[in-house]
Amino acid sequence: MRITRTLFIAFFLFVAHTCVQAQGMKLALLVYGGGGDWYANPTSLKNLAAFCNEQLYTNFDLKEAQVEAGSPELFNYPFIHMTGHGRWVVNDAEAKNMRKYLESGGFLHIDDNYGLDPYVRPALKKIFPELELVELPFTHPVYHQKFNFNTGLPKVHEHDEKPAKGYGMIYKGRLVCYYSFGTDLGDGWEDPDVHHDLPEKRQAALQMGANLVQYVFMLNGDHGTSNKL
Repeated sequence: MRITRTLFIAFFLFVAHTCVQAQGMKLALLVYGGGGDWYANPTSLKNLAAFCNEQLYTNFDLKEAQVEAGSPELFNYPFIHMTGHGRWVVNDAEAKNMRKYLESGGFLHIDDNYGLDPYVRPALKKIFPELELVELPFTHPVYHQKFNFNTGLPKVHEHDEKPAKGYGMIYKGRLVCYYSFGTDLGDGWEDPDVHHDLPEKRQAALQMGANLVQYVFMLNGDHGTSNKL
């Protein structure tokens, strides 16, 4: 019997949600090629996992997984986070694997750590040539999960005087990639003594991260209007 794409996505997310509640699924960090420092924020995901466990009642393992873009292991992690300051290059095999992963129900959060931005759109264009990154309105559900962000992304680090931006890539009505730019969201997730951020800045960063996680596990399997622009 042939399983439709919709049923596969629904099953993928159901299994993922069950694992988060019962077995302690890990948040995953994308290991990518090109020379960029994918490892830039070593304490981020364990702190986000702990915050989600406390605020969303998940049961994430506090030790992150690290997964390569071309690996079949990608499909074990419904939420993939990537960051860095430098170069990101996607080869043909990685593009094919990541597209299949995202089409099948996976989710990629890209956080520019100041320096990654010039490589994000070309890499995503190789994965989804027909799609564009679009800025998400402040009414989008990613900003209104457990925590409300009525003016969009919080600004964690001030490298310039421009506002933080949140972009999305929509595939068949589903948000498959969220790109946070001009915020340093992942830096805000790090241990307090790493960047010495104000407590309210770090709290806002963790809250926005929890919103992304909650959106992926609670809403992204719903093909109704809740996950559309």
